[in-house]
Amino acid sequence: MAIDTCIFDAYGTLFDVTSAARQASEDPAFPALADTWQTLATVWRDKQLQYTWLRAITGDHSDFWQVTTEALDYALDAADLAGDAALRDRLKQLYWELSAYPEVPDMLGALKDANLATGILSNGSPEMLQGAVNSAGIGRLLDHVLSVESVGIFKPSSKVYDLVGRAFGCEAGNVLFVSSNGWDAAAATGYGFTTAWVNRMGLPVDRLPWTPTHILTDLSDIPDLAGRA
Repeated sequence: MAIDTCIFDAYGTLFDVTSAARQASEDPAFPALADTWQTLATVWRDKQLQYTWLRAITGDHSDFWQVTTEALDYALDAADLAGDAALRDRLKQLYWELSAYPEVPDMLGALKDANLATGILSNGSPEMLQGAVNSAGIGRLLDHVLSVESVGIFKPSSKVYDLVGRAFGCEAGNVLFVSSNGWDAAAATGYGFTTAWVNRMGLPVDRLPWTPTHILTDLSDIPDLAGRA
């Protein structure tokens, strides 16, 4: 089936989740981050994802901002920075203003020029997603911004992937789903989407029942891929 709809995960896919810690490390007010921001960013992201999985498994849902804040508190504690309230506040602020990857605007523009529908499907809360979209200036290039909050469970629940068909009126086989998370792309393959894993870090493929349809190093080739799929 031809691709007519391109759906993107948000955090780590369109938006650089390390940019908050990186920007904070450039502030002279936070010298402790100069040599540790990458480790803090990694622990923050890892815990953020782990907490979504645990909440999905137990059925104890909270919105993504609470999960993100709890993961940050863990990361700060692990870095012996738990007592730095000013740093905590600054990192939280910067997370609402995450940088988009450089290729994102042109890539989305090319998809719209090809008359393809585009959207975000994310664990993020509606408010967080709107903040990131506005900060990146890409709202006009997206038809829908879909949040798991409408179904009350995080990815990779099939209830989340169901949101795409409801919003776009499309069949799963017509969707190219793009994520920087290998497990997300794999689960979406199992759901019936054609998938692209944006493997920016060169990680191994997850050992799951499904594998991503395509593996890329960035988003630049998505328009060509959508045309060929």
